[in-house]
Amino acid sequence: MLRYIRLYAHFVRFSFSRAMEFRLDFFFRIAMDCLFYAVQLAFFGILYRHTSLLGGWNLDQAWVFVAGIFVADALQMTIFANNLWWLPIFVNRGDLDYYLVRPVSSLFFLGTRDFAANSFVNLLMALGVLCWALFRYPGSLGFVGLVLYALLTIVGMLLLFAVHMYFLIPVFWLQSSRGLDEIYWSIHVLSERPDRIFHGWVRRVLVSILPLALIISFPTRVVLGEGSAWTIVHMVGVTFVAWSLLFVFWNRGVRSYSSASS
Repeated sequence: MLRYIRLYAHFVRFSFSRAMEFRLDFFFRIAMDCLFYAVQLAFFGILYRHTSLLGGWNLDQAWVFVAGIFVADALQMTIFANNLWWLPIFVNRGDLDYYLVRPVSSLFFLGTRDFAANSFVNLLMALGVLCWALFRYPGSLGFVGLVLYALLTIVGMLLLFAVHMYFLIPVFWLQSSRGLDEIYWSIHVLSERPDRIFHGWVRRVLVSILPLALIISFPTRVVLGEGSAWTIVHMVGVTFVAWSLLFVFWNRGVRSYSSASS
């Protein structure tokens, strides 16, 4: 475990050093994320001009949810997004050989090696918005609820990574994941909507089989005091199953990989 922590610390240092070499790109990406935040705030602000409740949440509760969207997006962009973008390219070019021979988990190496320093700045801003939303919330949150919220947010990020990988790993057999990746980003928006706006079999699918709807909603429900022990167990259980299947899927993909030397 310590070896992986030290390795990740090297990834982070290298990423900040590289980001400072391309400062225009660094600040441009920060501006893009700021625009994303503004659009989301405007979207929910306009919605609540026409309704007092959305998915059972009032405006104060919705701001906590929206702040969770910002934090989840910033974490994804900081830790995973660049790495997942490069994965299909490495497979098609045969560059995956370089990572498979490393004396660490290939999934860890490929999933975390590129730390996005510019998105880390946006993560700090997103955490600032979250603190604002939590402090202005008129109800009582409680220390335990805040701790559970932080832990479930991490669980949500692991789940989001696993779901995204399901749409990328077929590149080992299809030679291109472009279509599947576009499908993923089309349905990814479902994670940015309260889970209770979905009903029936659609909701069951989105919180269990393709569990995008619980990634932000469930931690928010817990911190707002609306969750139960079953909410936590369900989210952790779904994430455990998702990662178990991911390991199986990944290993089969790697065994099917045609390296550059083959």
